[in-house]
Formats: sequence, C-alpha cells, structure tokens
Amino acid sequence: MSAPVGTVAPSSTPTIRATLRRSVFWVVAGAGALLVAAIAFLATSASGAAGPPLAADNPAQAGSMALVEVLRQQGVTVVPVDTLGDAAAATAGHPNATVFFADIEGYLVADQLAEVGVLADRIVVADPNFATLQALAPEVGFGGLSPEDALVASCDVPAAVQAGKISPGGKTLGLAADAPGYTACFPGDDGTFSLVERVTSDGTITLVADTAVFANEKIATFGNAALALNLLGAGDTVIWYLPTLADVPVTGPPSLGALTPGWVTPVMVLLVFTAIAAMIWRGRRFGPLVAENLPVVVRASETMEGRARLYARGNARLRAVDALRIGAVTRLAGTAGLPRTAPLAEVIRSVAALTGRPPEQVAAVLVSEIPQSDAGLMSLSAAIDDLEAATVLAARPAGSGPSPPAAPSTGRMEP
Repeated sequence: MSAPVGTVAPSSTPTIRATLRRSVFWVVAGAGALLVAAIAFLATSASGAAGPPLAADNPAQAGSMALVEVLRQQGVTVVPVDTLGDAAAATAGHPNATVFFADIEGYLVADQLAEVGVLADRIVVADPNFATLQALAPEVGFGGLSPEDALVASCDVPAAVQAGKISPGGKTLGLAADAPGYTACFPGDDGTFSLVERVTSDGTITLVADTAVFANEKIATFGNAALALNLLGAGDTVIWYLPTLADVPVTGPPSLGALTPGWVTPVMVLLVFTAIAAMIWRGRRFGPLVAENLPVVVRASETMEGRARLYARGNARLRAVDALRIGAVTRLAGTAGLPRTAPLAEVIRSVAALTGRPPEQVAAVLVSEIPQSDAGLMSLSAAIDDLEAATVLAARPAGSGPSPPAAPSTGRMEP
C-alpha cells in the first residue's frame, strides 16, 4: 500500500549523525594510535638528532664536540670522516696526522681493522672491542669495570703524566706482565688498566678503555681534558674516524627490519591490543537460553518406541539395552532413596533388599544378561520394566493404596 499523496515516507538510509555516532569509537582509537605514533616518532628523532657517540659534531653528553672545539681553538685541524676510504685519503694528505678511531658499533671486520692499524704513525683508539684488540693489540684483553675511587697515571706516558688522574670507574683493559712493547697507565686491581700504549718502529697505538675521557659529559672532570688534548694535540691534524654502515660490505638488499623505523613495532603492538580490546568490548555475546514452546507434545512412550525401531533397524541390541539399563538404574536409585551418583553395586543391593529378589538376579537384569535376539531384547526389556514396578511397589509407604493406572496410548502425538 503506497503512502498518501502529500506525505513523505520515512527513509531507512542511516543519517550522517547516526553513522558518526556508531563510528565514534574507531575514530577515537585511530586518533589515539596516530598520537602515540607521532610521540614515538618525535622521541626517536629527538634522541637520535644529536648524532652517534663520540661524534665530532655531537653536542650531547655522549658526543665529543667540546673536545673537538678546544682542539680547533688550539690550532689543531680536526677532519671528521666516516669511511675507511675517506680516512685513508685524509691521512695520505696529512702524513703527520693523528688518527682518532672508535668502532663502537663494530662495523669493521679483521681485514679493515688491520688497515686502520697502518693509517698513521700515531693512532688513538677509544673503547676497543674484541675484534679491534685482536687486530691491533692481541696481547691486550678486557679487564671489566674499574672499582677504584681514584685512577692515577703511575706510568711514564707523557699525556698520562700531565693528566695525573682521570675519572674513576668505567671499562678497563687487561695486560700480561710480560707483554713486550706495552706501557700501561691508570692501574686498577688485578692487573687492569684504563690506558695501554704500544710503541713500535711502525708507530704508536694508544688504547683508551673508556669513552668518558673524550665525551662531553666528563671531559671537564679530573684530568680527562688534559689526557685527551695531549693524546690528540701532539700534531697539527686529527683524523676523526668513526666507522658507519658505509664501511659494511654490501651483500644484498636491506631487510624489511633494517628499513623499518624503530617506532613502528611499538605502534603495531599498541594497535593489536587496541583491536583486541575493541573486540572484547563491542563483540556480540550469546545471551541466556530462551525457552521455546514446541508445536506438539510427544509422549515418552512414543519416543521410546521410535528409538527402539531405529535400534532394531540397525541391529543394535546392546546399544538399546544399555540405554534401557542406564535409565532404569537412574530411576531405581531415586526410588530406593539413593543419590543419582550412587555406585551400581549399591543400587543392586538396595533394589534386591526392597524386592526380596536375589542380588544375582537383579544384577543379571541390570548388567550381565546379553540378549542374543530381538525376542531376547524384548524379554529383557520386560524384565527391566517388571523390576522397576516391583521396586516402586516395595518402596511405597504402607496404606498409600495402589498406583493409578497409566493412561492408554492413543497411538498419535498429542498437541
């Protein structure tokens, strides 16, 4: 039936306001995720904007900009390089230069470290790793962290003598007592030192265990500045070489993990947890069970007859008799005043005591007898029915009268 002329039928299309109301959660969740991503990106950018540790142009606490500026004020030319090729070219143009080297990230391999060892006549190495020690000073090992409260030079290296003391703590190096050509300074305990120098005919290599001597954070404490300036300011040029990824041999395209910014992983984890929380919050749940009236009422006897025909068609006598016995045992336990979970043996004893029948006969009806034919199944079914009737009769209180007769079956399903 059409709407009357002049009236407007209501539209079933959802309005923009209704759509926005339903989508407000996802809009807020998306805005929150973008906000977290932006904060993570800014934090990552802020932490990495100052440059790597000991970088000549890094003004942060871990950088070395303060030392480099003082060297330049003293007339020393500082040439920052970030590849081995650039370092070799710079030292070729400045034969008397001092090379400052720190491979904190471990980019160089043994062959490249061997090339570093012949770059110049004087090389100062800060925070050497295992590969660097093996390539440049194999007799030197790691000494752990220094527990001393004061580190005094205690050697004849001119730069260490002029420094006197350096800031305590930090990494140390271990050196065997019989290692030839080495001088160790700023001793700690158990043969550990904060500075080890090797002088040979090929040149001088000075190993400084801790970066605090050159870092902005502690350059002005104790004699750190004096030690750093005397180690690096002996000549008129310092080649400031910090290896980068450009020194790593290219073996293939970078992986997805290498190309992914650091903030992507926490943002993805946050999004996953947000999605799970949204599914738990907004997900539909199954409500309580709803009782539904059936269109017809089927008598239990008719259900039993139908199931019996199915069992008979499948020749499943044992399945049928088991179903009959399980139901009978449950009802007999209730009639005898036992719980539904009572053991079968207790049910058999109680029924035998009520009916006055031998327990073996009751057990045969409820457990042991196996029908070999359909006639045997019917006979056993009748015996179970008879046992139930006798138990009900025996359990009825005295004077209660006979039980009312069952209503005759009409042979059809009743509404």
